[in-house]
Amino acid sequence: MPDSFKNAITDIPGLKVGNVHDATLCSGVTVLLSERPFVAAVDVRGGATGTRETDSIGLSGTVEEAHGIVLSGGSAFGLAAASGVQAWLAARGVGFAVGTARVPIVPSAILFDLLNGGDKAWGATPPYEAMGRDACEAASVHCDIGSVGAGFGATTANVRGGLGTASFFLAGGLRVAALVAVNPLGVVTVGDSPHFWAAPFERDGEFGGQGLPQTWPKDALDLRLKGTESSAAAQNMPQNMPQNMQQNTTIAIVATNAKLNKREAYRLAVMAQTGLARAIYPVHTPHDGDVVFAVATGDIGLGESTGQLAALGAYAANTLARAVARGVYAAACPPARWRGPPAYRCVF
Repeated sequence: MPDSFKNAITDIPGLKVGNVHDATLCSGVTVLLSERPFVAAVDVRGGATGTRETDSIGLSGTVEEAHGIVLSGGSAFGLAAASGVQAWLAARGVGFAVGTARVPIVPSAILFDLLNGGDKAWGATPPYEAMGRDACEAASVHCDIGSVGAGFGATTANVRGGLGTASFFLAGGLRVAALVAVNPLGVVTVGDSPHFWAAPFERDGEFGGQGLPQTWPKDALDLRLKGTESSAAAQNMPQNMPQNMQQNTTIAIVATNAKLNKREAYRLAVMAQTGLARAIYPVHTPHDGDVVFAVATGDIGLGESTGQLAALGAYAANTLARAVARGVYAAACPPARWRGPPAYRCVF
């Protein structure tokens, strides 16, 4: 690995990440920016998504490039963060050219963190648009993980969620990386153990080096869901589920320095979703809004073979699984006003 290796999405040259969060609010915003426009696509798997401008980067959309991507807390209120990012970019002359006008294309996705104990009494002006602008101002090649940005208010069924990132370098100069805000209905650990479902994909002890359990826990496959008191309750789900089962969604970005068209970027996003399935149990439920964006900066061509795209997708999935575990592993012990599970580090 080069000396500059950060194990972060900013290992893709030209990309920057900005994180802003408010500990009183118990919520935050993460933005991905680039030195130049990038090809973008999206794959949506959750049953309760909240998104903006995903149609524009869909396969039927006219737009071939995007200028930023936003991951935000705040549920539907958090979609306003993209307006802040859009305004920030427009002020700098960045955007899709329509005559003399410039319209920044800023797809976004949100997660639900409204019931985690933070002060959400913001009145007539939700804070997310301003947080989007502030995240742009904070953007750099340094990428913090854990209780930062969109991951600040995130939770899992048994421990605090977080923001994670990871990267992988392939032969020939190709790179793939991931950034994820982890807030699922389920869990990322195996039963009541400290072991992560993503353990087979860990590199260099990046989330504790626990590996998989030597003895598989009897309760490993019992469902642990937000809003249920026990795995037994989860297995016998009531008709009227608790309100806080809605506090979910894992939203992610995978990025590569490969030159991809939109259809190829979409395939990268589709394959990367496998990483969520490797790291979260269960995943893509009716109460999750799981979304994976794919970004291609176009520095290295793939040639005629589809084999390299298949390799990119496979490693993107591995890398996203690692990023999920890293985000939860790095989460800080929560603030006093917190109304959610403890952090992994506080339990294990």
